[in-house]
Amino acid sequence: MFTGIIEKMGALAAIRTEGTNRIFDIKAHFPEPIKVDQSIAHDGVCLTVTEIYEQGAEGVHYSVTAVQETLDKTHLGSLQIGHRFNLERCMRIGDRLDGHFVQGHVDTTGQVLQVEDKGGSWIYVFQFDPKFGGLLVDKGSVCINGVSLTVVGSHPDTFSVTIIPYTYEHTNFHLLKVGDPVNLEFDILGKYLQKQIQLGSHA
Repeated sequence: MFTGIIEKMGALAAIRTEGTNRIFDIKAHFPEPIKVDQSIAHDGVCLTVTEIYEQGAEGVHYSVTAVQETLDKTHLGSLQIGHRFNLERCMRIGDRLDGHFVQGHVDTTGQVLQVEDKGGSWIYVFQFDPKFGGLLVDKGSVCINGVSLTVVGSHPDTFSVTIIPYTYEHTNFHLLKVGDPVNLEFDILGKYLQKQIQLGSHA
């Protein structure tokens, strides 16, 4: 479980293929050591550390594996070496929950439709599959590339968020351009509510 509050950014150093899986080698700096079997959200995708090549004052170089289903449902299958990941280690019981409950299980991808500089903040508009439209509400939560954000405009197949300077500078939002894909995870509370409504309608 994650909170959607990004800790660090990491760089994609290498990509290898093993069968239908892809192995991503990543270089990053965390405030404390990581370990094999640890879960880390990469642009909102929960992946397990499978190997650590080096770790020290210069940072950590580690690998994670993405299976075919993950590659199909996220933007990981289209990444190139040099991509900058938003990284968050899993939450600890007792920590403050500054974002919202994020599972690291991406629902779908969206696409940057518009970026508007408001002279102190930025408005990002995203397009997505309208079948997920019922999971978004104005002032509700959404996770974009692992970042917990508040929806400020919700429509059947588009929505928008406001990005403050700190988030813009400390995540890969400053690298996003119109047409770029993003990973979307919708609020789990909305998913449970939608499921109960569906079950009720079939009763």
